[in-house]
Amino acid sequence: MADDQKGSLEDRLKRLDAELADKRKTDGAEEAAEARAAASRSGYAVAMKLSSEFVAAVIVGALLGYLLDHFAGTGPWGMIVLLLLGFSAGVLNVMRAAGMVASPHPVDRLAGRELHKPASGRDETETRDDA
Repeated sequence: MADDQKGSLEDRLKRLDAELADKRKTDGAEEAAEARAAASRSGYAVAMKLSSEFVAAVIVGALLGYLLDHFAGTGPWGMIVLLLLGFSAGVLNVMRAAGMVASPHPVDRLAGRELHKPASGRDETETRDDA
């Protein structure tokens, strides 16, 4: 009788192990699908952010150019110039947001100046009296 119980317990254990392995496989597949969906949503969000920054810069440039032309009477030249400036600002904003161009923060510029000081401790812009 003890052998029957032990055999049935082993059978139950094997069956439960098989069910657990199947469950883990389906859970892993579901988690992988969720991860792919999250990555897709993240990419879409980045694309929307970059495109909205670009479009906003172009629209602001065009609007400022139109206002300059309207109030200064410069014809289409203000709009042409400021539209091109808006386009270039939009491209620069997109490149900064994508990490292709470093952002010009004042703290970064000051830190760069500290790194490029000569060994004498004098600033590069100071003039020499002995020259």
